[in-house]
Amino acid sequence: MMDMDANGNKRLRPPNLGLFLAEGRGLFELNATLMLSPALLAAPRGDGHPVLVLPGLLATDVSTLILRRYLDVQGFSSHPWGLGRNVGGVYSMREKLRKLLMSVHNTTGRKVSLVGWSLGGVYARDLALHMPEMVRYVVTLGSPFSGDITATNAKRVYEMVSGETIDDADIRDIQKLAGDLPVPTSSLFTRTDGIVNWETCLVKESDTAENIEITLASHIGIGVNAAALWAVADRLAQHDGEFHPFDRSGPFALAYARPERVRA
Repeated sequence: MMDMDANGNKRLRPPNLGLFLAEGRGLFELNATLMLSPALLAAPRGDGHPVLVLPGLLATDVSTLILRRYLDVQGFSSHPWGLGRNVGGVYSMREKLRKLLMSVHNTTGRKVSLVGWSLGGVYARDLALHMPEMVRYVVTLGSPFSGDITATNAKRVYEMVSGETIDDADIRDIQKLAGDLPVPTSSLFTRTDGIVNWETCLVKESDTAENIEITLASHIGIGVNAAALWAVADRLAQHDGEFHPFDRSGPFALAYARPERVRA
């Protein structure tokens, strides 16, 4: 009999110790990105629309600096979250994030794309669910929003710093976060994630939702990984209201798993 959690999801395990210890390779991903920066400039360009970038647990805007600078160079208008260190949680941050999204939307007069790294991606999906009229696109990077979301090596840290327990979260909120969004979305993930179980990052694929696997990336490095950066720019460069599947060709083709492997 399959082991199930309290919410009826298949019980998953956090990444093993080997993957966790290998997270240090994120530094190599950063160095590789710096060396490959000329190739990154060939990615599709944006139309100047605002992109709000949300950091992961315990991270600040410093962690998303390279991602935001790259988006600016590619013709987008990136915005930091400006809320200091991300100490969670989903419920306690909800009102602040809604005000932040509203501010960017009102200031620019345009719909806002949301890019969230890890916990930041959970925030992004929550915002899109409740304020879709202000959101253009959602990209998540290693974000655990689907299935057994307790399958993470950051569970205790999240609960300690946020004061919120995952097990006590409203089941309806969990189901909504894992369900369809009212806006197009792409979930970038890696099976070699050492922090969250990669299966918790999978969106239910549809005509406006897709999964993009970045092979051999790390959790702490996916936000500076060259292949991931290209994919983010490519996805956000689509016209407002349009969606077409990610084209896995180009200079980083070897870094993207085949779609059929992603759905396996």
